[in-house]
Amino acid sequence: MVQGPEGDLQPFDFAQVLSHVPELAQLQATVETWQPWQPMDSSEVQPYHWERLAAGIYERRDRYSGFVVLHGTDTMAYTASALSFMLQNLGKPIVFTGSQLPIGVLRSDARENLITSLEVVLQEANDAPVLQEVAIYFEYQLLRANRAYKRSSQAFNAFESPNYPALGEAGVSLQLHESSLWRPTGPVCFAPATDTRVGVLRFFPGMDERLARSICLDSGRDVIILQSFGSGNAPNWPWLPTLLDEGQERGVLFINASQCPMGGVRQPAYAASRTLRHAGVLSAGDMTLEAVITKSMWLLGQGKQGVAFREGFATNVAGERSL
Repeated sequence: MVQGPEGDLQPFDFAQVLSHVPELAQLQATVETWQPWQPMDSSEVQPYHWERLAAGIYERRDRYSGFVVLHGTDTMAYTASALSFMLQNLGKPIVFTGSQLPIGVLRSDARENLITSLEVVLQEANDAPVLQEVAIYFEYQLLRANRAYKRSSQAFNAFESPNYPALGEAGVSLQLHESSLWRPTGPVCFAPATDTRVGVLRFFPGMDERLARSICLDSGRDVIILQSFGSGNAPNWPWLPTLLDEGQERGVLFINASQCPMGGVRQPAYAASRTLRHAGVLSAGDMTLEAVITKSMWLLGQGKQGVAFREGFATNVAGERSL
């Protein structure tokens, strides 16, 4: 973003970024830019943008040592998570970064985030990139993309990885923690298709059957993510088991995801989780909501339904879950 003539923030051409960061000339690398679409606010980014971005990186995979994606912070975790599923085993670093203040502002965090992201991409050991996965770099922290979410709209340290350690930190020196890094598990897999028939129902005290039914049964969704309390608990609403049974008879898949960013779902932990457990609701484990949504869209896009979806969702595809 840059500041417009009326003081509001407006997208600008990424090709101009090099003129704002002259320090990049000191890098022992050639930096080229590619703009897959006209600049936009990241709140407007849609799954077809994820697919186009993934396709562009895949087509250029042999031409570059790695990729830095400049992206608005609001939906960065969604796009980065989606790419971790679309571009499996690429064996090269893809680092998302952005800023909380526009690049032309005196106190902007954009310059440091961009410079360090490029340095992360250039790290090598034994003639191979140290980072070989999709990550987010922000405010001195390198995080696995599908483990991160935006925690603050104001703080410079806007992103957090509540259930997985940082992949690296930048201080006086740049340190990447090899024990935490994901490594390719097979050949390159480029699978960009998505299907957006995914919905989210957040439980809250006082929620009634009419609202739940409208989202779970009347919205035409193939997957419904139930944002439950604590470690996966649901209220003992008498209509909930009937609704879940009716949904599953229609082929709807339900996923239990905790409203708590840290900890995740442990369905057997409390009696209050029994309704969801006995109904065959899938557990999101310790995945972020962004990862649950994008992985569900990605699995549906690969034609996964029923048992195939259940098996795919339970599989740790790109380091997105530990539970």
